[in-house]
Amino acid sequence: MEAILAENLTKTFNPRGNKPVCAVRGVNLIVRRGEIFGFLGPNGAGKTTCQRMLTTLLPIDGGRAEIAGFDVTKRADEVRRHIGYVGQLGGADLTAIGRENLTLAPQRATGVYRKAAA
Repeated sequence: MEAILAENLTKTFNPRGNKPVCAVRGVNLIVRRGEIFGFLGPNGAGKTTCQRMLTTLLPIDGGRAEIAGFDVTKRADEVRRHIGYVGQLGGADLTAIGRENLTLAPQRATGVYRKAAA
């Protein structure tokens, strides 16, 4: 089972009064369990849009995706149970470093906080 599977992933935005903008066109991606993967590309390439679709934050317009074996569209609840996501901006604490946000985000989401070390 792949950790992340995307087949022909597509997303188009339809801004009011403007032409549709295809932000993601036909992305295919396999990340196997235990692999470390970097999503690189120039500004406007669709990296954030792909991540938002894979984390259930944006609906997928075309193609399909699975996270930990769960269909992102049909089993969004299970996908969310199996992932953690801290976006580029607006993490749990804007002044926190990446590692701190990875600790704070789940605590804020669940309301369970570790007691500070004495």
